[in-house]
Amino acid sequence: MARNFRRQRAAHPIADLNVTNLIDLGFMLLVIFMIATPLINQQEQTTRVNLPTIAKVPETKDNKDERYVAISVDAAGKFYLENAKSPVTLAELRLRLRGYAAEKKPPVIRIRGDGEGRYQKVAEIFGEVERAGLTRFTIDTQAK
Repeated sequence: MARNFRRQRAAHPIADLNVTNLIDLGFMLLVIFMIATPLINQQEQTTRVNLPTIAKVPETKDNKDERYVAISVDAAGKFYLENAKSPVTLAELRLRLRGYAAEKKPPVIRIRGDGEGRYQKVAEIFGEVERAGLTRFTIDTQAK
C-alpha cells in the first residue's frame, strides 16, 4: 500500500480586501465635487449688490424708562432730527449725536428710514451713530 505524503489543501478564504475599486470611486467623487462647487457658488452670486459699510453694534433690549431720539430720512435723502419740520445737515446731525453721547445717560436712537429712500443714507446714520459712541439704537418699521 502506497502512502501519499502530500498535505491536503484546505480551502482558505482570501483575507485581503481589494480596495482598488473603492479608491477609484473616491477619486471620481472628489473630481466631481471639485468641478461642481464653483458652479454652485457662481449661481448664488448672480445678483450684484454694492453694500454700504457700517460698524457692527451689539444688540440690546429696550427699556421703558429710556429716552428715545428719532432720526428720520425721507425719500429725498434729507435728515430730520426729533420730528423737526426743517431738515438738518449731516454735520449738524454729527454735532447733535456727539452731544447726546456726552450726556450722563445717552438716549436710545430711533432710526426711521423711508421705504422709498436710498439705503446709503440710512447707512450714513448708522456710521454717525457709531462714530459718536452711541451703542444703542432701534430701527423703526411699519407692520403690515
